[in-house]
Amino acid sequence: MTILSGLDAAGRRRSPATMPGYHAGRPPRNKGIRYPADPPTVDEIVAVMRHTAENRHGWRLRAMIVVLWRAGLRVQEALALAEHDLDHRRGSILVRCGKGGRRREVGMDEWGWEHLRPWLTARVDLPVGPLLCIIDGPIRGRPWSGAAVRTEFRRVAAPGGCQAPVRAAPAAPCALEGAPRPSSDCSVPPATHRSLSPRPVGSAVRGASAPPAPPAPPAPSRRGWLQAGRPVRMDGGCPSTRG
Repeated sequence: MTILSGLDAAGRRRSPATMPGYHAGRPPRNKGIRYPADPPTVDEIVAVMRHTAENRHGWRLRAMIVVLWRAGLRVQEALALAEHDLDHRRGSILVRCGKGGRRREVGMDEWGWEHLRPWLTARVDLPVGPLLCIIDGPIRGRPWSGAAVRTEFRRVAAPGGCQAPVRAAPAAPCALEGAPRPSSDCSVPPATHRSLSPRPVGSAVRGASAPPAPPAPPAPSRRGWLQAGRPVRMDGGCPSTRG
């Protein structure tokens, strides 16, 4: 039978919080608290892209941003991409191992491919490996780490006072096989943009035009809820889909 000591391996007194059963019967302080999502705005993402350098490091960071933003990938999903997972002709990106080990195919609009192209050209000169890889040193060509991605985002976003786009607000799922591809869900009409620099936000990165905003989906009607077999409140509102 093992007897727990009040001292650690170095002979120092252990904190009671490290002992088994200390938190037994105590609810966690954050129990029941819901933290709202706080994705970066379109202005902030575009401002970060404008602060990237015109070299391989800047092209790699810009490629990461458009893959997160326009295709809606997670950081680890983007880091696991290989060059053969991209299909520019169909506008699709293959995620081989997503959340829960699921395989899926997502789309990206032409605006995203335009800003991904400089990095694809520079990637040819690096050793074979993942799409977004280390650029310099003896380990160039090896996988880029998620911690390094977030550090680079914070470094580039700090001068402009912007929020680092990790994870960027995902774009709407793009249709494949020639169907029209909508833009990001988080986009707002150009008239409501705030200018973050002398150039208008509509000019986007290095003179490129910002992607258009899709029309807002119509609110579900009372008749539509009845046809779907769902109850309708007596005050005329539609019930929540949760629960």
